[in-house]
Amino acid sequence: MATTPAFFFLTDHDTFEGFERAKGALASGVATAPALELSCKYEGRTVHLLMYGLQEGDALKTFQARLDKIRVARVKRLREICDRFATLGVELDAEKILSTAHGSPGRPHIAKAVVATGAASSIKEVFDRWLHDGGPAAIDIDRISLEDGLAFGESVGAKMSMAHPHTLKSPALVEEMVRKYRGAGLEGLEAFYGGYAVAQRRPWLDLVEGYGMVATGGSDFHGEATPHVARPTIDIPAPYAAAIVDWLEIDIPSAA
Repeated sequence: MATTPAFFFLTDHDTFEGFERAKGALASGVATAPALELSCKYEGRTVHLLMYGLQEGDALKTFQARLDKIRVARVKRLREICDRFATLGVELDAEKILSTAHGSPGRPHIAKAVVATGAASSIKEVFDRWLHDGGPAAIDIDRISLEDGLAFGESVGAKMSMAHPHTLKSPALVEEMVRKYRGAGLEGLEAFYGGYAVAQRRPWLDLVEGYGMVATGGSDFHGEATPHVARPTIDIPAPYAAAIVDWLEIDIPSAA
């Protein structure tokens, strides 16, 4: 009997620093490669671009330099958001948050700290009240354009997919981006998502099938920041999992 391939990619925001640690924690028989989730922008909207299988070389060093700048900007924004919370009556210690924020410091780390002060009962409440896009404590970050992000990804040999398209709240906008960038490296769409019911996959699978793309999947697990996502993995139906393996040219190792 054929078995569904097992593969795992850690797509942290704007960094692949955790790759080696994740790789070391995987069971035998699970394939992996460097990957990340790059924060981009398209017509003023945030778009998260998943990059799989980045290749070593000079291009990757250039790409890493760009990621380093993004991290500096993230640290600056975190401090500014903490200052803004102070004006709203919530005192936060930015340096303490940074000391415990592994990978890329972002809004979920701040939200967790707000909950710890007792000012909110959950991370969701923090986002709903203060940290949502355009919220009273939210500060935008200068993001790379989607076009430049795709070009960077192609320069390091990455295969790319759009993460959680539902967050854009416009299937028409997602299709517009697919039409525009399908030939520029945008080959996948995250149709299998940790928070989707089966019916919620359908619009994205229709786009995948209509444009000859690959249906990727991700849990969007962020630990305590996403209590509704129970685990960092996701089950993908066998035919779609096999298509991902072919697309990424994954060599599934034999289990010990």
